[in-house]
Amino acid sequence: MPVAEDLAPPARERRLRLMGAGLGSSAEAHEHRLLRAARPALPVLNWLGQFANPLMRVPKLGWITADPRTARALLNDPAHLTLLSEGGVGHLWAQILGDWVTELFDGPGHHELRTRSKGLFTEPTSRAFVERAWGDRLRLARERFEAGEELDLAELSRVLVGQMVTTLLGMPVDRSRGDAAYLEIFATGEQLAAIALGTTADTELPPNKVRQARAIVERLTAHVDAAFSDASGDTVIGRCRELGLTLQQTKGLATLLMVAGTETAASAMARMAALLADTGEQHRLIAEPEHREDAVRETLRVTSPAPIIGRAVLADLEIGGRTLRSGDRVLVLTWTANNLAGAFRIDRPYLPQHRQLWFGAGRHLCLGGPLAKAELQAVLELLIGDGRPFEIVSRRYGRRVLIPAYASLVVRKV
Repeated sequence: MPVAEDLAPPARERRLRLMGAGLGSSAEAHEHRLLRAARPALPVLNWLGQFANPLMRVPKLGWITADPRTARALLNDPAHLTLLSEGGVGHLWAQILGDWVTELFDGPGHHELRTRSKGLFTEPTSRAFVERAWGDRLRLARERFEAGEELDLAELSRVLVGQMVTTLLGMPVDRSRGDAAYLEIFATGEQLAAIALGTTADTELPPNKVRQARAIVERLTAHVDAAFSDASGDTVIGRCRELGLTLQQTKGLATLLMVAGTETAASAMARMAALLADTGEQHRLIAEPEHREDAVRETLRVTSPAPIIGRAVLADLEIGGRTLRSGDRVLVLTWTANNLAGAFRIDRPYLPQHRQLWFGAGRHLCLGGPLAKAELQAVLELLIGDGRPFEIVSRRYGRRVLIPAYASLVVRKV
């Protein structure tokens, strides 16, 4: 197997790609427009990250890195870095959910929580969740799509994610409302995630945002009180009870699941379709179906739906020839780190230094990673399962959103 450096494009080409200039690739151009529409400063930060060799200090932001090895070393170092202090996502959520976040997010209780809940999302259980939550809706969508109807995959993705949330959390839903009920659930999670907009440089929330977020949390978790005592062990609520978590903690974790696994999943689904169509790689994938798992991995690498991971420095450390001081902030630019390896390509060899950096690393590696992959595999089957290609009819980028995503992506069979 060639080493990772041998697989990367020349430095000048990579820099042009990250600036969104010079190469003219339709897929890359659309990804850059999507990032810019979501958060105008994001492409600039991504571009700047390529010059962090391997770390660079940026005024008002702190340290940044887009080097995958440095990123992994930082994310695997709980002795020196934390997500609970200013700059970390735990600091953000502790203000909304309460001080118990400190214990379960990065404290002594975190390891036990991860250890006892790791069986919730395995490859087999994830496939079962997808079939249970999506089976009927996906079959209907596929039937209509293959019959020639246009399909807004961005909207369908939001519906599917809403269905997954209700399945995992045992949320009551008025099924007579059809897709509208699930779109409402997704929109509520989206409102909560939007609270984090503008916190890249400062994770201290003003009082009005805290009040707004707590009101949303209450709406999202109102059903947990009644369900907590007898929820099935194959739901998140039931598993939390079995782990010995309190009702309040269960509500908090249910909320975090909605935020962490809604917008990111929906973003990756529609962006996967756009990448396959814009690059023409769908034709290779139809001819070489053995690369379907590779296509899912490539989608996660190139889209990196959570493009930035923040940490706070707990204790001084030396890394990459730099000295990080206690109280400093670090931003891992996951999108830049992953995209420096090259453009979307379904037969790209495994990149050992990246591994699953799109899911984070270390003790905070995304617990729902297997579920995300199972979801993307199911959507991929919808798109090309009949062996016929599709085309993009129209698209709109989501504007001013936390997670870069398509507001609309209408596709149809060719």
